[in-house]
Amino acid sequence: MSERNHWHPVADGAALTDAPVAVSLLDEQLVLWRDAAGAVHAWPDRCPHRGARLSLGRIEGGRLECPYHGWQFAAGGQCVQVPALPGFEPPATHRVAAYEAQEAHGLVWVRLAAGGPPLPAFAAEDDARLRKLNCGPYDVAASAPRIVENFLDMSHFSFVHEGWLGARGMASIDDYAVEETAAGFCATGCKAWQPQSNLHSTAPAQVEYTYEVTGPYAAVLTKLPEPGTVARPDWREAIALFICPVGPERSRVWFRLAVADFDSPDERLREFQDTIFRQDQPVLESQTPKRLPLDLRAELHTRADRASATYRRHLARLGVTFGVL
Repeated sequence: MSERNHWHPVADGAALTDAPVAVSLLDEQLVLWRDAAGAVHAWPDRCPHRGARLSLGRIEGGRLECPYHGWQFAAGGQCVQVPALPGFEPPATHRVAAYEAQEAHGLVWVRLAAGGPPLPAFAAEDDARLRKLNCGPYDVAASAPRIVENFLDMSHFSFVHEGWLGARGMASIDDYAVEETAAGFCATGCKAWQPQSNLHSTAPAQVEYTYEVTGPYAAVLTKLPEPGTVARPDWREAIALFICPVGPERSRVWFRLAVADFDSPDERLREFQDTIFRQDQPVLESQTPKRLPLDLRAELHTRADRASATYRRHLARLGVTFGVL
């Protein structure tokens, strides 16, 4: 099994309306489109007739039409019309190979090869007490594994996010536990002192984190600040990280928030997440090598890096080759 057998996010579901959309996944060019029933489809962005990009075409009568010669393809990929030959009935071989596609968490997901694990889970998705909101996409010149590892890392808070998620004088990381799960692993008992852990923080707080790796390029964190340090007494927060591995060293990133806040405007919630990730981005893009080394001897590690070391071993066990060394 490889990264091709896993589900990956490729676009915002709301962005896919009445026209085809070009996306990239694992160095392959895809076209996304909706049929007359609203179902989403993902195909290679290449007409099998003369290789034109199908994403430059249009949707006519629930079919995807090639921009070059007007060939029309039905939802299953079969060519059903060749305008140059009105009486011609295209044979079964005149078709586009389709990939699996589905919508979840406000995103369109695609996998290039069948037979892999289910979609990365986000337990907070079904919690009606929490509001769901997507942030991004962010286009990052870094490999997807480097971005996941950064998401799992607390020891950078005091430096990259100084004054927000950490402070230089409070950089100590207590020991925490890591346990394997069916999808990856979970790190519990992670604690960090933070001046402003969320949008509604009223005082610095010791915040307890739980991290869960749910796919090769997906992870979830939950945050629980100390009582009395947040304006909302019922504050709960979970954040999912979903990454599209565009290329080995290029990624498109989304965060899905699940928060106990139904009052703040979308823009205000996104602004906080934008601020935090924009602090991470230049550091991520500066790392060399850009691809994550899976050999633990390639970079130095300490006890504070337990989650990231576990993540590297996890990718090696999965047989992931994209974005790693």
